[in-house]
Amino acid sequence: MDIFEKIKNNRGPLGQYKGRSHGYFTFPKLEGEISNRMVFRGKECLIWSLNNYLGLANHPEVREADAKAAQEWGLGYPMGARMMSGQTSQHEMLEQELADFMGKEDCFLLNFGYQGCMSAIDALVDRNDVIVYDSESHACIIDGVRLHQGKRFVFMHNDIDNLRKQLERATRLTEKTNGGILVITEGVFGMSGDQGKLKEIAALKKEYNFRLFVDDAHGFGTLGETGQGAGEAQGVQHEIDILFGTFAKSMASIGAFICGDEQMIDYLRYNMRSQIFAKSLPMPLVIGARKRLEMLRTRPELKEKLWAISSALQNGLVEAGFSIGKTNSCVTPVFFKGEIEVATNMTVELREKYNIFCSLVIYPVVPKDVIMLRLIPTAMHTLEDVKYTIDTFKEMRQRIANGEFDTSKIRSMPEEQA
Repeated sequence: MDIFEKIKNNRGPLGQYKGRSHGYFTFPKLEGEISNRMVFRGKECLIWSLNNYLGLANHPEVREADAKAAQEWGLGYPMGARMMSGQTSQHEMLEQELADFMGKEDCFLLNFGYQGCMSAIDALVDRNDVIVYDSESHACIIDGVRLHQGKRFVFMHNDIDNLRKQLERATRLTEKTNGGILVITEGVFGMSGDQGKLKEIAALKKEYNFRLFVDDAHGFGTLGETGQGAGEAQGVQHEIDILFGTFAKSMASIGAFICGDEQMIDYLRYNMRSQIFAKSLPMPLVIGARKRLEMLRTRPELKEKLWAISSALQNGLVEAGFSIGKTNSCVTPVFFKGEIEVATNMTVELREKYNIFCSLVIYPVVPKDVIMLRLIPTAMHTLEDVKYTIDTFKEMRQRIANGEFDTSKIRSMPEEQA
């Protein structure tokens, strides 16, 4: 069969809905200044879908630093991969500042989060090693695990007893292969909002010989006394052997980093294929990241504002009788009952009548009769935003109970306003 013909006949689990969803549910365009309110299809909406946790995306000081760096350096410099011709003092200074802030010996700057996390996993293990990972790990972890040519065992989400069973399996196997064990989890699971049980996992090091890899994309900058992340919040930052973070969440930029002890990070510098064979991160992004990190370190009021909004939102939802699952981070899932048609029509109504834009999550991520709306509070939001959203959700819940949403078909996308 011709590959293109096969693709035409099977557009994939998401692609099959392109005709009904493109530009509205998938690939929506949010326009205007990045903030709590932006324009969607010609209308101003209250936005709960951006990972701009600390509100740095359009902070005047950040924009000034970005602009000056772009003016001075352009986007071309440095040319080439870092190993060959793309190394600069600015890259090295950012790495040292990140290592110091995170309480680790060394740090390696990465071009992208998804690519970097996946490539780090691939570099750390060989066919004799075993990976043990959480069942709800992010796609970048899953794809990194898929690159592994050895054995991999999955443990039920945050289930320490099940993790212990998988570690026992892994230990028996590595005794035969003379390999090692890498346990992978997340600091904050970005869909459900619950933290990985890092303290309990680290405690298992007393019984089993493994290294701990933590993807803390959502925890970095939002959790812990200083903002180091979930490891600091749980008192086990020093127990995390490989700690991954991204600039795409609390720092509202592009790029990522991985930190740990000096020998391990140096090994990754010389063995991560995604960095060895990729152009160095452009100078404006590096200088911009340094400014963002400085503000993350020295402006605790940004995190305090984030948590004031997060707490008000989550406490208000619970008091109003909504389920927000087990979240213990800023990520706020809100659960409703209903089939996919109800979920879709409800989302259209939220956007068109109430001017609220948030992410819709449906089966197979959640059970078939469950609707999950995922809210991301930021330091840009206000208590008025919180009140309006909770009041709207209460009204929507009542309307669902009244059977107001037609479940016989999914509504057509409304016409875009001029």
